[in-house]
Amino acid sequence: MAAIPSHAAPSSRKRDCLLAPSGTTIHFRRTDDVAAANFAAMGTVDFILNLAGLLLWLNWRSNRFDPLVRRRPATLMGTLRPAEPQKLRRWHFLAFIAIMLFFRALIYWWLGRLFPKVWVAQLDLGVTTLPFRSDQFERMLVFSFLSFAVLLGIYYVWVLALSLLAGPQPIQSLVTIPLGRVDRWPHWARAVLPFVSTAVLWWLATWLLVHLGVLMPLHAAGRFQQSVILGVNTYLLWQYPFEIILLLYLLNSYIYFGRHPLWQYVAATAHTLLQPLRRIPLQAGKVDFAPLVGIALIFLIAHFGERGLLRLYARLSY
Repeated sequence: MAAIPSHAAPSSRKRDCLLAPSGTTIHFRRTDDVAAANFAAMGTVDFILNLAGLLLWLNWRSNRFDPLVRRRPATLMGTLRPAEPQKLRRWHFLAFIAIMLFFRALIYWWLGRLFPKVWVAQLDLGVTTLPFRSDQFERMLVFSFLSFAVLLGIYYVWVLALSLLAGPQPIQSLVTIPLGRVDRWPHWARAVLPFVSTAVLWWLATWLLVHLGVLMPLHAAGRFQQSVILGVNTYLLWQYPFEIILLLYLLNSYIYFGRHPLWQYVAATAHTLLQPLRRIPLQAGKVDFAPLVGIALIFLIAHFGERGLLRLYARLSY
């Protein structure tokens, strides 16, 4: 289990006194409320920086598909030349990500040394949350890279879910580009990829986290059990793209939004999601209740699946 940092949030009994001039009311503010605001603010900053890193990653993935980057003289596009010399190469995007994550860790560490009780970095993994002491640079460095890796992993889990639905072009190309050759793998291989990759990566990460003191020492069985639970937990992330698709399909069924390719993609992928419900009579006249039933089923499966995984994780032996 995750170790409790020595500089955890202060007790709720402590209060901050805001001095006021004579004759006016002195206001008291709970220290835990201030700490909660600091946690929210730092978490928002961390999330925004992770999004910036994700955009740089997507630029790195899509840059090789730029027709002006990979020119072939045998084609008309191959005879075109950019008006300005190319200043950024593909590896530059990865370098920018590494530099951003390093300096972010440096800033977090600097703030942690100045204000040790302002913020404790937390890595939310669904079934557990890992705290990182912000006054130790090595932990902040690991947290900075892991925080970005978690967001990147969530993005690819969502993209894999859309890849399995195999919607029509051109929207499907937004899935094909980041996945690359993985998008051409068999369905079963793409379906098990989130579980296998998450389990293996967690197995490797536990060695580093135990060394840093973020996790308690684990034996082989406990490490294996954690890897399996976290691997299964990744499939709960599929609820978000699936529910959004069904909700958009439901809206488009009663409100005409035009013939944009996005709505054709939504209709095709929604039909794939609702295929298991087609044998059940869920229509009353012109009203189709299948999208609502699909959303409810996905929500219930994810809700009870999350509760079950939380209980299993809590019962793990270390």
